[in-house]
Amino acid sequence: MLPPELPPLPALTRAEGELIDRYLEAADLLGRINPAQTGDTYRGLRAAQALVRKAAELRDALTLMHQRGETELHGDTLARALRVLDGERRTARVTLPPDCVG
Repeated sequence: MLPPELPPLPALTRAEGELIDRYLEAADLLGRINPAQTGDTYRGLRAAQALVRKAAELRDALTLMHQRGETELHGDTLARALRVLDGERRTARVTLPPDCVG
């Protein structure tokens, strides 16, 4: 049996696609650094070092959009793209886990 087919990615400009990709990569790294998640300090250190480069790439993607006259972020369209690319799961690691009081 084949896995369910994902919805199509919405139409994005190349710069918007670059923005989404860099944003998710930065979110993945932040999830690895999150002190509320279990892990070792070396893994977090490596992720923090890589985050510097990803932040610059994210800045460059936004700069390119601005230079091309793409002055608005179309939130609904970009949110759909993030959902298709598993953005909800990938960004969830950045938040605090549920409080397990008991």
